[in-house]
Amino acid sequence: MNALLVKDEALRIEALNQYEVLNSAPDPILDDLTNLAAQICDTPVAAISLIGSDRIWLRSRFGIDSQDVALGSLPCETTILGDTVYEISDARNDPDYAPDGILIEGGLYRFYAGAPLTTPGGVSIGALLVLDRHPRMLTTAQSSALSVLSRQVITRLELNGRIRQMDRAARSRQRVESALTVERNFVSAVLDTVGALVAVFDPAGRIVRFNRACENASGYDFPTLVGRYAWDKLIPRQEIPEAIETFERLRSGHFPAAYENQWLNRDGSIRRIAWSATALTDTQGQVAFIIATGIDVTTQRAAEATLRESEARYRQLVEGSLGMVCTHDLRGTLLSINTHGAETLGRTIEEMNGHNLEEFIVPDRKAAMPAYLKKIGETGEAQGLLHLSHSDGDMRVVAYRNKLIVVPGRAPYVLGFGVDISEQVRAEGRLRTLTRQSDSILESVGDGIYGIDLEGKVTVVNSAAAQMLGYKQEEMLGRNMHQLIHHTRADGAPYASADSPIRKSLTNFATVRISNEIFWRKDGSCFPVEYVARPQIDSQSPDSNGLKALGVVVAFTDTTERRALDRMKDEFISTVSHELRTPLTSLRGALGLLAGGALTSRPEKTQQMLEIAISNSDRLVRLVNDILDLERISSGKTELHSTMCSAEDLLRRAAGVQQTRSPRPNIRIFFAAHGVNVWADPDRILQTLNNLISNAIKFSPEGSEIHLTARNLDENEALIEVRDQGRGIPADKLEHIFDRFQQGDASDSRAMGGTGLGLAICRSIINQHRGRIWATSAPDQGTIFHFTLPTKPSTNLR
Repeated sequence: MNALLVKDEALRIEALNQYEVLNSAPDPILDDLTNLAAQICDTPVAAISLIGSDRIWLRSRFGIDSQDVALGSLPCETTILGDTVYEISDARNDPDYAPDGILIEGGLYRFYAGAPLTTPGGVSIGALLVLDRHPRMLTTAQSSALSVLSRQVITRLELNGRIRQMDRAARSRQRVESALTVERNFVSAVLDTVGALVAVFDPAGRIVRFNRACENASGYDFPTLVGRYAWDKLIPRQEIPEAIETFERLRSGHFPAAYENQWLNRDGSIRRIAWSATALTDTQGQVAFIIATGIDVTTQRAAEATLRESEARYRQLVEGSLGMVCTHDLRGTLLSINTHGAETLGRTIEEMNGHNLEEFIVPDRKAAMPAYLKKIGETGEAQGLLHLSHSDGDMRVVAYRNKLIVVPGRAPYVLGFGVDISEQVRAEGRLRTLTRQSDSILESVGDGIYGIDLEGKVTVVNSAAAQMLGYKQEEMLGRNMHQLIHHTRADGAPYASADSPIRKSLTNFATVRISNEIFWRKDGSCFPVEYVARPQIDSQSPDSNGLKALGVVVAFTDTTERRALDRMKDEFISTVSHELRTPLTSLRGALGLLAGGALTSRPEKTQQMLEIAISNSDRLVRLVNDILDLERISSGKTELHSTMCSAEDLLRRAAGVQQTRSPRPNIRIFFAAHGVNVWADPDRILQTLNNLISNAIKFSPEGSEIHLTARNLDENEALIEVRDQGRGIPADKLEHIFDRFQQGDASDSRAMGGTGLGLAICRSIINQHRGRIWATSAPDQGTIFHFTLPTKPSTNLR
């Protein structure tokens, strides 16, 4: 086997394992993307396929039930070899699937299209595919949409993977925090349950910790003594100087030390305590706390063991913390930091102590430091986020909660505790990015889309929907959508919300497709719509069916233009059928008389019948040519062969042709070009002029004149005009006469003949030349058709 293929398969299997998709629960979002692919591509079958080592797994399906198929059953393995949509227009002609086509669940499919599912690492793991029973090809829009949906599938798989990682990290962090809480409570419980006396003093000699044994031995509770000097209450007056001297030796570095002293109980009794004292120093070797444990002399050995255990746990509480524990002064200078806190930033304790906290904040966040120091100085506490710089240049985000510690006799300082949440912040950022991408997709869709909750209130609406309905998006949010746009039927009858298929989909959990209703705009007008309503379902609901509707998403399309096109098609069929039937009837009658021999003895009648047949044949040819010309020009299949040509020559040739062809020789044609030259395809411009002059002759009275003129508008553009003396065109028709199958008067297609394609062909030809064409007219004063042409090859007028 090819080594590269083996490598690609290994990467693909590794990617599938990372996404954990082969055996995971169904994902409604993936199902929605699959259904959307089937709707956009107008196919009965769609699926998300993942190519395993021995099977093709159908992760999400629409129109089929199979969860997996054999390798080779679908062209997915070919699809992932490329990076664009792969199509098979007719599988019966494909070497791999001839002669029957693609067989799935006993059904044969002839059309296949698939967009590769490619991970951000460039590994293709499968395809988003659609199948149809009939041969066909996707439109450009459908192909582009299929590619977009395939990227959304990968985005969803990526998001699911990130969510699983975050869940695992959260559970791990919760376990650690729980263990830390247990440890902290354990240490506190130990201090309060040991038999030894344990007292913690700050460097000034004030009590900062006082366990229950001390309370029992002294008769004082801890709140009474905290922050007070030991010799204020506990040392007999005569022993106070010695106690102070002993404490000074400890604070100056003479520790550990063992000593005994008298302890004065609150009830006046004296207890002899044997003390073992030591100091807790910071990273600079300065005394931070003095810890003293005392026992009765008779239980000295047991008390020493308890002291060592208690001291070890106390240190572990700080250094073993998984958070950042530090202290700093009111100027932000770090006094201490634990090992984990320094390592979080890729530094050592020595590299951080003595430096201002601002030095470790990323540059664009340093401005917040003065406000932080001011707040903690005024209120005594602060919490928020610190954006710190790692030694490798990366940024670490630390969630902190700091308190100001004020102890008499020493400068106040801030005790801080923080947790590194960098990964959580990054994950939230990626989630926001994905949300913005989803919002962008929603806004880029041409159809109107809105969502409502169980009360029928709008929760989301895209700009296309708001525009079609005449509202701003913010005007619709929170409003009852049925009362806003769906309150009345087409015939004016009230439309109850309970009767709406949109509302009913909440109870039957079914997708609804409606094609014969109307929506109402803000201005009171209405328009016909097709819409699809799909309920949003929570499959984790604990009710009896396991399903709970959360709301409805509705996608709708304005069908006004399509209905207009349908009407135009009907008019076209009527017009063309009449235009075909009229010459064919005359042609058939003339040929019938000739074939029957009725005119054998009348040669002049025979000649007349032949002329009728030829004339009507020419009329049919012109009709077919008009239709074919319009189609070729509109589809871009007709190329221009532009050259510099004389406008006067074009007008002369067009006038000559029409004078020769015209059945009305008493209509005179005049032309004047004033030395104008244009850059154009002469054949196409002659076709345009012939159409315009022919129309002018058709609608002009006997003995009237037609004037053809050309003049330069500027150095880049020339204007050509065809003016007649006919009855004119109504003002409300001027904008539509250039549309297909349109005439100034619908009766003209019957009385004057013609399909209404001539002016549409003229507009297409002039548009190809990058010019403009329009008409001006007044009733009974004639009509002027104007069109512009470039005078230079490089002219770009639009």
